[in-house]
Order: sequence, then structure tokens, then C-alpha cells
Amino acid sequence: MAYVQGFVVAVPAANKEAYAKLAADFAPVFREFGATRVVEAWGDDVPDGKLTDFKGSVKAEPGEVVVFSWHEYASKEAATAAYGKMMNDPRMKEMGASMPFDGKRMIYGGFAPIVDERSSGKTGYVDGYLVPVPAGNKEAYREAAAKAAALFKEFGAVRVVEAWGDDVPDGKVTDFKGAVKATPDEKIVYSWVEWPSKAVRDEGWKKMMADERMKNHTMPFDGKRMIYGGFAPILDA
Repeated sequence: MAYVQGFVVAVPAANKEAYAKLAADFAPVFREFGATRVVEAWGDDVPDGKLTDFKGSVKAEPGEVVVFSWHEYASKEAATAAYGKMMNDPRMKEMGASMPFDGKRMIYGGFAPIVDERSSGKTGYVDGYLVPVPAGNKEAYREAAAKAAALFKEFGAVRVVEAWGDDVPDGKVTDFKGAVKATPDEKIVYSWVEWPSKAVRDEGWKKMMADERMKNHTMPFDGKRMIYGGFAPILDA
């Protein structure tokens, strides 16, 4: 089964070029370690929330932009092996010394996909989500997510992924659990929808919101704590 390592990062807007260069320089290294895909998506339409939001998830400061990023692996074993290689590779120490952002506020974790629906087309825009779901509602969430994924594809999405929290560590400053104010019985879902462009995404969402099937769509989680936002890819390797 495939595996995803998900990240959310706060990057100073002025450091966008430096961040993009660092990501491009190290993408081949991650591929060398076993990653099958590396994506970095720059915050474009990231709204403020009443209870939770992407900015709060990484304690973003004024002038910082949220980056939604993920690495894909063929399996959890491949991801674990890659992590071991990273910890012993001098190039990763170089990366740590040259990060154009505050790494202490980066959140990360390992996730196992429970929905992965694909269509044809190239990715030009990404909707990212973080969702707190009661552990006992896993199957109900998967079923609801699969139905929603079919609609997303119908309205233009090229891929929909829902990945269930598997190895989501506690952090000292920030973490995924704190991002969505997760309770002890909840798991974190790291999810994204890939679109050909922002225009297709905007039109797709209009159709989604007007569709009768969405009006009868029940959510087996607290939607008030779900985090969402739109991101423009700056790297897709």
C-alpha cells in the first residue's frame, strides 16, 4: 500500500524563491531515497477560520505564507527506510542549515491513503485539508470521502487523496493534532484534491455546492475544526 508523508510549513513571503530553489535542489535526493513523488504547493487562497486554519496550524506570523507539501512512497516500509537514510546523509544536514523558514514550526506526519481516486490531466492547483475524525468513524469517513471524490472527479478534479493518520507525532511547538484541536479519540486525515487549474477548481466548487447530492452529504466528523485552503504548486517532481 502507498504511503504519504505530509508537511505544512510557514515560509516568509520574501523567501519564496529561496524555498523553491531548496525544494528543487533536494527533490532528487528524496527521490534517491525512495520517494515516488514530491510536491510543494504555495499558499494562494488560505482563509482565516473561526476555530482552526492553516495559518494557525503553524503559528504563521505576518508576512509568512503557508506551504502544503507531501512526499509519496510505494509503502510505509519504503518511507521508513527513506527516513533512516535521511538521518545519516550529510546532505540533509546541509538542508537543515539552509532552511529559509522556521523548522521548529513545521508540522509533519505519516499517513496511509484510504481513498485515492484519479482521472486524466495534469495538476495545476491543489486544495489541501486537515480533518479530525473519531477513530471509530474510519469506515464511515472512507465511504463519505469516496462519494465526494466521485463528485470532485465529475466536476474536473484529476486526483483526490484521503490519507489516514498513521504516524503523527506530538510536537513541542506545533503538530497536526494541535492544528485541528484533536481530541484523544480522534485521528488526523491529511487530504488533497488536485485540479488542472485554479479556474477549473473555482468552477468545480460552484458545481459541487449547487449539487443536490452534496446537500445530503453527512460528515462523520466535526466540520467546524476542518482546515482547508487552496495552493499553487511550485514543485511537482
